[in-house]
Amino acid sequence: MGINGQDWASYQSAAPNTAGLSFAFIKVTQGMTYTNPLWTQQRDHARANGLVVGYYHYPEMGNSPQQEADRFLSIAQPQSGELVCLDWEGYDAENANVPKATQLAYKEAWLRYVKGRLPHSPVGLYCNTDYWTTIDTTKYFQDYLWIATSGRPAGQPGISGAWMFHQYSDSGGVDQDYCRLGSTAELHTWAMNFAPAPVQPAPAQGPKWPGVDLAQGSTGTYVREVQQRLHDRGWTVTVDGVFGPKTKAVVVAFQKDSSAHGWPLTADGIVGPATWAALWNRPVS
Repeated sequence: MGINGQDWASYQSAAPNTAGLSFAFIKVTQGMTYTNPLWTQQRDHARANGLVVGYYHYPEMGNSPQQEADRFLSIAQPQSGELVCLDWEGYDAENANVPKATQLAYKEAWLRYVKGRLPHSPVGLYCNTDYWTTIDTTKYFQDYLWIATSGRPAGQPGISGAWMFHQYSDSGGVDQDYCRLGSTAELHTWAMNFAPAPVQPAPAQGPKWPGVDLAQGSTGTYVREVQQRLHDRGWTVTVDGVFGPKTKAVVVAFQKDSSAHGWPLTADGIVGPATWAALWNRPVS
């Protein structure tokens, strides 16, 4: 039993129907000049409906794979748990005269270069069975293979490769896809497994957490300790024992900065046990 998805381009609407879907691949770029004008709306729509999101680039293989990849990544900017893919096919005018050996070399270079740029993201290859059987002599697809066939049942692409996704139909004016994993959660977990493990905090140092959250409106010695610690770490804050709006703003800024440096904190302006521990244990950057 697998799960269903679709791949979207500018031919689809900005908000396709997501009923019954677990994932969506969105075309972002083509070559060095084209960007799907709907891709950000489609991305936001997919995210809002709980879909695992993937982004793909359609190449013009006479160009530099590194330059095309750099442009694609500068636009797509995938988040953790989101997939990237090369849509490797070349039946259009831009690719028709590109030698097949060059097309193969482009694929190899693009995948390896993008994986080097995104070591903690799933990077994969889309191609049809013609390209898979006649042009791809290496069978290198990096982290996953998305194979396209015509007239075969979902989940039965008819190849021996270790495929993850199968594009099996274009019914209803949109490409229909299948993933061999069992649920949206399983696909999300698989994608997140590429992300680095969170940094584990060092053994507790500093004063013990007081056992109660400190937030706007709190006063007293513990608030003063938090303010003093923020001040000692280089943040501009008044050490007066009053947790006012300015103190909250500094706490939020500290939480965001901590998350950016591998100490994941919720940026809510509340000093709970995790934020308290980070104040004393996170190395000063």
